[in-house]
Amino acid sequence: TGGHTTEILRLLSCLSESYSPRHYVLADSDKMSEAKIHSFEQKRAETFSKSKFTLDRIPRSREVRQSWISSVVTTLSSILYSLPLTYKRKPDLILCNGPGTCVPVCLSAFLLGLLRIKRTIIVYVESICRVETLSLSGKILYYFSDYFIVQWPDLKKKYPKSIYLGRIV
Repeated sequence: TGGHTTEILRLLSCLSESYSPRHYVLADSDKMSEAKIHSFEQKRAETFSKSKFTLDRIPRSREVRQSWISSVVTTLSSILYSLPLTYKRKPDLILCNGPGTCVPVCLSAFLLGLLRIKRTIIVYVESICRVETLSLSGKILYYFSDYFIVQWPDLKKKYPKSIYLGRIV
């Protein structure tokens, strides 16, 4: 929500029209991001007339300040919702940037790849506000992503698998 949505939409604005359709996955309680996405897609349609997108919702995997124990349960619930969605959409690429909602989607896609149902490239872009440490989503997806992008050199030093591109949003 909020900042994560703004960052991902900035990244998407650089993509060509060949990245279509785009499938957005939101937490079921996230109304602000839905409005931002619709506005972004309306503007994009002015340039790319054949631009297509969908919005899907899953249960929020973790609330801010939610306890670790209860977040395991809610994340498992989100994974159960994400599996059929990921199977239905069969994305070629997942581009995500840190909200907890991306973890169940990425883990579902990773599982589909392990089962040889569909191989999905997972690109994780750590939020620009993460200067010294990774977010919880980043700490998890560091091990599952194909490309793990950080925007600060100190993170590249701490996480050698990461790719430092400088500030990209």
